[in-house]
Amino acid sequence: MTSTATELTVTAWPDCTPRLLRPAGSGPEDYADYAQAGGYQPLSDAEALAEQVDLSGLLGRGGAAFPIGTKLRSVRDAHQRGSDTVVVANGEEGEPASIKDRWLLRHRPYLVLDGLRLAAAVAGAGRAYVYVSDAPAAGAVSTALSQLPPDTFGGTEVNVVTVEPGYVAGEETAAVRRINGGQAKPTDKPPRPFEEGVSGLPTMVSNVETLANLPFIHEHGAQAFRSVGTPMSPGTFLATITGGARPATLYEIPHGAAFSELLQLHGLDKEVVTGALMGGYFAGLLNTDILDATLDHEAMRRLGSGLGCGAISILTDDCPVAVAASVMAYFDRENAGQCGSCFNGTAAMSAVASALRDGVATDDDVARLQRWSVVLRGRGACGTLDGATNIAASLLHQFPQAIARHLANDCQTCRAGAFEAVRPYEVEAVAQS
Repeated sequence: MTSTATELTVTAWPDCTPRLLRPAGSGPEDYADYAQAGGYQPLSDAEALAEQVDLSGLLGRGGAAFPIGTKLRSVRDAHQRGSDTVVVANGEEGEPASIKDRWLLRHRPYLVLDGLRLAAAVAGAGRAYVYVSDAPAAGAVSTALSQLPPDTFGGTEVNVVTVEPGYVAGEETAAVRRINGGQAKPTDKPPRPFEEGVSGLPTMVSNVETLANLPFIHEHGAQAFRSVGTPMSPGTFLATITGGARPATLYEIPHGAAFSELLQLHGLDKEVVTGALMGGYFAGLLNTDILDATLDHEAMRRLGSGLGCGAISILTDDCPVAVAASVMAYFDRENAGQCGSCFNGTAAMSAVASALRDGVATDDDVARLQRWSVVLRGRGACGTLDGATNIAASLLHQFPQAIARHLANDCQTCRAGAFEAVRPYEVEAVAQS
């Protein structure tokens, strides 16, 4: 059984005016359309915009959900102390089950660049970069840059930096390392990029979806941004939904929407859903508790999971043990090979998960997996090892009955053909909107 999805549908949320998606059938935007709709409005007061971003509560959309206002102000403060600064739009989408960053860069490059322009102005950045691995996305951004009026970015120099795709390549220190001419592999922290990044300068590395929200805040203000979403998770977010034998779909969802509403819109009966793989691969597995949840950071934290990059793979006929085995095998292949704890830990956990899937694991194997899911957490330079421990811990906690069936070699689903995928729930193709 495979899970690769190559068709993508783009859908707005009912009764929620899209802020990031374009209307169906409108195709990729051009500069004239974007400018006529209010894009590239002059920024007369960078401090006022910084305050509005703080008040908006905008959280990072790359996975960590860190307040963008805090990150932006840290680099702005460095600029005001006399330091040169840098801003990076991070579009290297490492999660195979996510498509939203590539879609934005291909279809709304002017929106992303407008957000980068505003971030650079607030941060006082002399240089800005768009960091991306997807060739069509890089082409769309380069074309858009060539069509912008020469003074659009003021005195900020903007460059597109391409990188070979990889799970770790999108980590913020890996992006900095690559822009500095090295390999796209994470470095130890501290220092964080906002302290010492590109060329040793304070650098704000921000996901492209995060930046794409700045023009709305600039034009309409923090209160309007908070008019949808929840107090702790304001605004909308882009969600890549895969699995359930349905076409992959990119939705713009208001935070706080019910998961059951998403299922209905996606054409799935909740009775057939057995769980979900959350946040791409990083946030782990959830059982049917997800059916009664809302899609916001606080609700996901209560369930011991997260929205991450907004990618959700819905489980129906796929065995969670087999899904976990495929994901952990992916982590084993994709680790940077720099940290012994990650290099050895992902391999060991993957081996147990595969043995469990195949019905040959023992109780001692499961006990080791449980121990590793705790003691290995936080021991890598990036999030790869934590992602693997999240998968292991969530599988053991959320699906004990499935574990028991596999220990007894009695999983009828896997006997009929176990789920296996090199890049589980991958979305390869980006359709025109």
